[in-house]
Amino acid sequence: MFRLGRVLQHATSKAPTVFGPRVCQPSSSSNMPSLIARFSQMRTYTSSNKPPVESPSFLTGFNTQGNAMSSIKSSASPSSQFKTKKPTTPGKRWLKRVPRDHLYKGKAVRSLTVAKRSSGGRNNTGRITIRHRGGGHKRRIRVLDWHRQEAGSQTVMRLEHDPGRTAWIALLKNDTTGKLSYIIAPHGIKAGDKVTSYRQQQQEEQNPEDPVITRTVAVDAGNCMPLKMIPVGTILHNIGLKRNGPAVMARAAGAYAQLIQTGETGYAQVRLSSGEVRLVPVDACATIGAVSNPDHQHEMLGKAGRSRWLGIRPTVRGMAMNACDHPHGGGRGKSKGNKDPRSPWGVLAKGGKTRKTPNQFVVKPRPRR
Repeated sequence: MFRLGRVLQHATSKAPTVFGPRVCQPSSSSNMPSLIARFSQMRTYTSSNKPPVESPSFLTGFNTQGNAMSSIKSSASPSSQFKTKKPTTPGKRWLKRVPRDHLYKGKAVRSLTVAKRSSGGRNNTGRITIRHRGGGHKRRIRVLDWHRQEAGSQTVMRLEHDPGRTAWIALLKNDTTGKLSYIIAPHGIKAGDKVTSYRQQQQEEQNPEDPVITRTVAVDAGNCMPLKMIPVGTILHNIGLKRNGPAVMARAAGAYAQLIQTGETGYAQVRLSSGEVRLVPVDACATIGAVSNPDHQHEMLGKAGRSRWLGIRPTVRGMAMNACDHPHGGGRGKSKGNKDPRSPWGVLAKGGKTRKTPNQFVVKPRPRR
């Protein structure tokens, strides 16, 4: 071992200098930084001195619209604030739910609810018209104000959980009449905030081109107003399709749309969260902001029993059925008989047209995968 070490030491001492470490000499020019300086800057490049990341285009005019408005970037990536439990059972191990500590723990206002009788997916003749429905916990339907005809300022009393929808709902109290009503809670709104509906003000105006009414409109989260009064680029939800009609679009948890154009043709162009661009009358009303609970898309129920609590029954594959129950059923083993994918009623399930004529109000259809 001693002789082998001497041999290795002798070999390395006489190695050619071309294999030795190369020393980078700094440039003599003061304007050109050296490679060593650049490398040291790259090694010390931390998150504190990174350049600011530009916000997506759909956030234009959203983060600066009042104290009740907040960013919806959390809807693009899962949040780290999900409630998890100690994994003592598989159902608790895979459970991932959005925290509800800020929601009201009591019951809903009785006068703003109606009883719901579950149909189990059956119609009036008793036949199944919607599959995978049945059971579930007993519920009461919350009656929401989709028209927002109540004029005057309203105060947000509290946020509540609605078992019949994915978004949170907000209880409003009119500051003048004291009337209570429910609306879809915008993202970032909290108890004590003020919201206003300008729909009644639009109906009472005499001159549509009078800018006096437009100057009194506050573009804040939860305010309802016609599209012609909303600046281009604003984030919207609860969008109506008629002048005096209710809100029908962008009502689910985390849903939003963006006003991209308002012209003199009587229609405005609205980009939905799916990417579809649609024409909406400028007299139709919409609510400022995005819908609350954007992290709902990242929730996990954890077990099959929690789906049954929600009234969702199991989905059985066609290949697991008998031949008399599904076109893919029967046969030896897991085989559907080399048939094209079909529905339980024999209709082609993939690639077929579902519309006879295109929608004339769709300017740009949503991108297909």
